Amino acid sequence: MFDVVVVIVNFNGKEQIDRCLASLYSDIKISGLNVKVVVVDNASSDGSIALLSEKYPEAEKLLLQENRGFGAAQNIGLKSVKANYYFVLNPDTFFFSNESVLRKLYNFMEKESSVGMAGPKIVYPDGALQLSCYRFPTFWHPLFTRTRLHTERGKKYHRHLTMKDVEHNFKRPVDWLMGSAMFIRGAAFEKVGYFDERFWMYYEDSDLCRRFWENNLSVYYFPEAKIEHVHGRGSASEPKVIKALFKNKLARVHILSWLKYMWKWRGNFKYYAIKI
Repeated sequence: MFDVVVVIVNFNGKEQIDRCLASLYSDIKISGLNVKVVVVDNASSDGSIALLSEKYPEAEKLLLQENRGFGAAQNIGLKSVKANYYFVLNPDTFFFSNESVLRKLYNFMEKESSVGMAGPKIVYPDGALQLSCYRFPTFWHPLFTRTRLHTERGKKYHRHLTMKDVEHNFKRPVDWLMGSAMFIRGAAFEKVGYFDERFWMYYEDSDLCRRFWENNLSVYYFPEAKIEHVHGRGSASEPKVIKALFKNKLARVHILSWLKYMWKWRGNFKYYAIKI
């Protein structure tokens, strides 16, 4: 059994995944861990598959015939290989030299048996902090961010949701981690289940974290490990709800996932992590 299996879902991200894998394999080399990389390709047409075959033959490649979305594709990769831990990772991430991200996350999880999932500190390419841990959303979230309700009250709500009111240089339990980098205890999947495939994209990460807390498995932000993430936010290119429904496919997917999420967790707005 592998110590860690890294699962990356790719869709027409040839340049991004090349950069990601080159840095990831450098991190693997210094980790001292038995690591397997699995790339699930969502029917790319940009030459990604040829690149993966030529430059990264050691990576397992699972080629899908259609774009299954994030959660479903991740589930295929997560179920394909047995491991003690799984690292759900986006292809637009980058590992800094000698940062030992895998080893730091692995050691933390080995020490903290009650923790089911941990996420590293994430920064933008310019080094600025990227907010990657959150409090669970309520029904009002898109209304405050995509409508005229984005006033001072809305900004205050968004600040609370994205945990801008706390220090991000210390480890802490959090409600929810962004799905771009989630280090997960393998045994937890047997108890909690995998990503809910009703969410084609967006909110599947929040949903999974909520199910971890419901099963008494804590979720932690762990900034001692740090990676870079480009994070394009394609759904936010059209900020208004009505216009977004007509102009932006990802925005439509985002809003639909939000509605599914709100219906699934209706009436349950408690925060699981320590309130700060």
